[in-house]
This record gives sequence, structure tokens and C-alpha cells, in this order.
Amino acid sequence: MIKIGEQLPDVTLYQYNTVEGACAIGPSAFSVRERCKQKKVVIFGLPGAFTPTCSEKHVPGYVAAAEALFAAGVDEILCVSVNDAFVMNAWGDSLQVGDAVQMIGDGNGTFSEALGLIQDLSARGLGRRSLRYAMVVEDGVVKHLAVEAPGKFEVSDAQSVLAMLR
Repeated sequence: MIKIGEQLPDVTLYQYNTVEGACAIGPSAFSVRERCKQKKVVIFGLPGAFTPTCSEKHVPGYVAAAEALFAAGVDEILCVSVNDAFVMNAWGDSLQVGDAVQMIGDGNGTFSEALGLIQDLSARGLGRRSLRYAMVVEDGVVKHLAVEAPGKFEVSDAQSVLAMLR
């Protein structure tokens, strides 16, 4: 598992993009390490789009806390899940995240695997998914990492991250 003080892996992630007027451009690839250069970024990972805790608590909590996180010096908030960019975009639209949270697809689980934050839920028909976590990354280096115990939602929520930043 990635540790505090380590640099993010140089992995490609995907974000669905539109242009003004809502014309689809489609998934755009980017290096997560490059995107986090010279920025303070909150990255939170979760098991899957449209799942109960993720949809009812995790993402909405970050949307509600976005202004406070930005005021605390955060430049960007990334929600990462082992779903494709199309699903992440549709999920973000359904939750009305707007510009508060960037919905990022890790469709093959490459990023989650590189972080050592992957779990196998195949026995439940869900395949390989991300663990639930939150991290603060400064200039590509992990400064804070909170990983949830199985079935818990206690340390990766927006308020916990915000408290750590204060």
C-alpha cells in the first residue's frame, strides 16, 4: 500500500469531457502524477458508482464540503472509482456534482492496483474494486492517507479530511 511521503504512481486515468453547449468530447486520458504537480489535491476512492454509501454519503459529503476544502488550500477534488469515464460522468450528473468534484474513471483498476488499494469482491459479483479511502496529495506526494476498514465509513469522509487540513 502506498505510504505517506511517497510519490503517486505515474498511471493514466480518464475523465469524460464536454465542451460548452454540452457537446461530448468523450473520455480524456491524463497522467494522475502530472495532474497533481504543483497542486494540493484531495483524491478519494470508493468501491463503485451508484452504490449506496458512495452515492448517499461519500460523494455528496465532498460536494457539500468543496468550498471549505478549497478555502483550506485544496486546488482540486478527484473522486476515483473502478468504473469507466462514461459511468463516472453519468453518476456525477445524477449527483449534481458540478465543478465541485471531478469524477475520474479507473476502469481497469490500474491506479487502485498501483496504490495497493484494491479489493476483490468477485464472490459478491462485483469484481475487483477500489478500497474506500481519502488522501491529500501535494505536488504529487502523498501527505495524508486514510483507508477505511471493510464495511466502514469513518475516516475517508470530507469532514475528516477537512479536519486534518485545519
